[in-house]
Amino acid sequence: MQAMKVFIRLSNLSSRRSQFHSRILGHYLHQSCCVHGEGIPLKMPSLSPTMVEGKIVKWFKKEGDPIEPGDVLCDIETDKAVVSFETDEEGTLAKILVDQTNDLVKIGTLIAVLAPEGEDWKTIEIPVDATCSPPSAPSVNVDGIAIAVTQPSSGIATSDIRKFGPSVRLLLQEYGLSADQIVKSGPRDVLLKGDVLNYIQSTGVKKVKKTAESPVKSTPAAAAKAAEPEAIPSTATYSDVDVSNMRRAIAKRLLQSKSGTAHSYATMDCCIDALLALRRKLKKDGIAVSLNDFVVKAVAMSLLDHPALNKVWRGAEAVVSPSVDVSVAVATPSGLITPIVRDADRLGVKEISNTIRELAGRAKINKLKPEEFEGGSFSISNLGMFGIREFTAVINPPQCGILAVGSGAPVLNGDGVFETRMRATLSYDRLVVDDAEATEFLATLAKFLEDPTQMLLGVREARTRSVHLP
Repeated sequence: MQAMKVFIRLSNLSSRRSQFHSRILGHYLHQSCCVHGEGIPLKMPSLSPTMVEGKIVKWFKKEGDPIEPGDVLCDIETDKAVVSFETDEEGTLAKILVDQTNDLVKIGTLIAVLAPEGEDWKTIEIPVDATCSPPSAPSVNVDGIAIAVTQPSSGIATSDIRKFGPSVRLLLQEYGLSADQIVKSGPRDVLLKGDVLNYIQSTGVKKVKKTAESPVKSTPAAAAKAAEPEAIPSTATYSDVDVSNMRRAIAKRLLQSKSGTAHSYATMDCCIDALLALRRKLKKDGIAVSLNDFVVKAVAMSLLDHPALNKVWRGAEAVVSPSVDVSVAVATPSGLITPIVRDADRLGVKEISNTIRELAGRAKINKLKPEEFEGGSFSISNLGMFGIREFTAVINPPQCGILAVGSGAPVLNGDGVFETRMRATLSYDRLVVDDAEATEFLATLAKFLEDPTQMLLGVREARTRSVHLP
């Protein structure tokens, strides 16, 4: 009977231990979430097929603001453009975890938390830096026996809540400063580069000299000491230029294109006097179009005759695009972007002009939608308006060709008469387009540019699509 009592007591103790472990584990699992309670997490979205990280340019909402489906929360700089981030959730913005700094944030990183509709947003608990410090291992007494509960590590150390850009961090290191010494003017008490520079200028603090011990070596007494580098005057000023996410992405894609695509080139000259005369006539009639608008139209029609140049890569295959979508390079403060003139072969020159003007205007203020610059079957880069006579362009994958257009210049022809000749260089993927096809494409293009009436009226062989007058 006594043995039975001992067994029952031990069984009860084991059961109570098990229940305690369950309660502790349940409590830990609840506390280890980055968003406590019923908060709705908002993570860095993927806003383009090639995006792996982004930078928040501007928040349009602040903590405590009501959020409705379709509201724009912030602008995010992707690898291609600045895109507005709209949410489908409803509630109140409880916490902003990533400020509008120069730091790049990987896709899937928690950037903000919403409180569901009807709940007090101030009760949503967010740990510092969106991470949780694991609760200390409790020790309790069960029936006189002390039980220590070991909790699993989250694997994420709680870091300083302050976020510094790389230039700020470098200045702090170079001048041996602490962020606590400097008054911060950024949103949510973020230290900005200007804050550090103002502090350096007002206090006159000098850079910390780096000293490194090296083994003593015996040298001849007459050996001259190595000349020390000339110190930068304390009055010298400089400024760091942050490289945008778009520029980084452009450089990466161009490098991949040059190293992974069999670039080949062909250059041609064509007389554009008739084209310039037509442009002047249209201008008198109140139709304002640019030389580049005619080039886009001529390229689009030439691509119909030479579909090999209208191919795009789809995985391991290059396929002919079902439509002629011409990407036109536009320079913006953030970098180069290529808005697309869809179905350019079906548009009149005036329609092309209006489309390019509208897209370029929004591109320069980072207001393009992803579908307006992603895709395209062929690209055009025109530097002629800057006086560039000739240049070569890098193919924009997954496309197989790009035309680099230079400026027109007076040239003495064989009859001793000056004519305006424009030079254009075709870059093409030699794996897809052979030299003969590239040459024929340029010949067709020159025909349209030298005799623009064919381009406007659609007078050419094997043409099946309608062409509109400008």
